[in-house]
Amino acid sequence: MNGLKLKAVPEENPKEGVKRETVDLGNGSDVVYIQRLIPSDLSWKWFQYLDKHIPWTRPTIRVFGKSFLQPRDTCYVATPGLTELTYSGYQPHAYSWDDYPPLKDMLDAVQKALPGSSFNSLLLNRYNGGNDYVGWHSDDEKLYGPTPEIASLTFGCERDFVLKKKPCKKSCDGSDEPASKRLKKGSHDANQHTFRLKHGSLLVMRGYTQRDWIHSVPKRTKAEAARINLTFRRVF
Repeated sequence: MNGLKLKAVPEENPKEGVKRETVDLGNGSDVVYIQRLIPSDLSWKWFQYLDKHIPWTRPTIRVFGKSFLQPRDTCYVATPGLTELTYSGYQPHAYSWDDYPPLKDMLDAVQKALPGSSFNSLLLNRYNGGNDYVGWHSDDEKLYGPTPEIASLTFGCERDFVLKKKPCKKSCDGSDEPASKRLKKGSHDANQHTFRLKHGSLLVMRGYTQRDWIHSVPKRTKAEAARINLTFRRVF
């Protein structure tokens, strides 16, 4: 099997009836998508809490030697004593889970859906409209380890989440076949995949996804409402 081929495998949690799709990205990477993890009413209740009570900030970051205002609001929560997070030249203040108790309920809901997972940090983002976005990147900071599990919970406006295969001169599965030749063999979808993240949904990146793939939430002119995104992570 071509290592880049996508395999969508529908699954269902027999205890909760939660339907999920697992997308095999190849080479030890996969994505799990649960379209409706949190019921609609509870999702709106949590959205309103997050929108009103989280101390949102829009920091200045530095990318490719240039400083600019981050195109979305953010906040960071972590268990005390962890390695500090720094990205794009910015080190956010780490709030405690106890500062905002409903976050622990959201954490519990995510960990219940992902048996064996244990998250101790949370990066929150608020997209106030279609012009707010996050560019291509991977969450490959060393503090998350070589195979981080990152669980992304969405509330509010639906937005596209796009995964794209990182280019590599040699095959990422270790073969000597040039990347340009390999890409011609597969379909476009083997190297780029889009998820429409719905209100109350959960998307999980696992394995070597951060090593081999990049992702983004691009601008969308028709997205007029706000979206709040919680990304649960484990810091080692």
